[in-house]
Amino acid sequence: MTDFKAQRAALADVVAIPVTPFTEDDQLDQEQYRSLLRRLLASGVQALTPNGNTSEFYCLTAEERRLEVELTVAEVEAAGSTAQILVGVGHDERTAVAAALEARAAGAQLVMVHQPVHPYVSLDGWVDYHRAIAEAVPELGVVPYIRNPLIDGAAIARLGDACPNVIGVKYAVPDPVRFASVARDAGLERFVWVAGLAELSAPGYFACGATGFTSGLVNVAPEVSLAMRDALRAGDYPAAMRVWESIRPFEELRADSQSANNVTVVKEALAALGLCRREVRPPSSLLPAADRERVAEMVKGWQLS
Repeated sequence: MTDFKAQRAALADVVAIPVTPFTEDDQLDQEQYRSLLRRLLASGVQALTPNGNTSEFYCLTAEERRLEVELTVAEVEAAGSTAQILVGVGHDERTAVAAALEARAAGAQLVMVHQPVHPYVSLDGWVDYHRAIAEAVPELGVVPYIRNPLIDGAAIARLGDACPNVIGVKYAVPDPVRFASVARDAGLERFVWVAGLAELSAPGYFACGATGFTSGLVNVAPEVSLAMRDALRAGDYPAAMRVWESIRPFEELRADSQSANNVTVVKEALAALGLCRREVRPPSSLLPAADRERVAEMVKGWQLS
């Protein structure tokens, strides 16, 4: 029986969400994508999430999502890395199950289940949806992505009892008190708790029991994200908050207007470094010129190597 030791360790770390670079004619830029992955792997990142929200999951075709997984697996293998691949899956139940099966066949170790996009989500239905996916791939670690504050600890515990391969929870409700309660009601030690709102939420969520955090910033500045991880692991909250202050303007720009420019800001920073085109797909859009200049100045201030 799988003990998921490597998968759990990778979740208790910086969980990187790679961006999806596009060519001038709006195709997935395979070479640029692999180059960005190599940069992440060289920095020591141990968890990669192709088809995450920062990957523009909902704007990718099914073929592009499959290709992104295949490219990620190939790059990890080429690098001889032990990094774990956490594939984002979602949409309707059949589509999510099919994507999970494809991820397993491609060589991924985990799947992250995006929050169901449906106006009517019951707790029983939420458990059933995730259970169908988890039971289809018992060899893979499964991580629900929770953005709905109504999903409670009891529902997560029921899912965990039914599916031993549900090993982590990416919690992205902006309420550390709610997180602390849900984690303890579900099982603080049973699951790896990942702060799903990136670096700005990480110190508060770590104080309440998280041991990993997601990051889009890591695409731009791996050393900054890893410095926060190291500080939090050491329990050095003053050091973590120094990192927090340095990235606060960048992350607040991403979060502005209900995160309208979440991906856009990351790609703009990569463009400023000459690492990626800035284009995003609708319903996202490019930044105004003034904000582009702000992002370029922020990146300079981090003195990246």
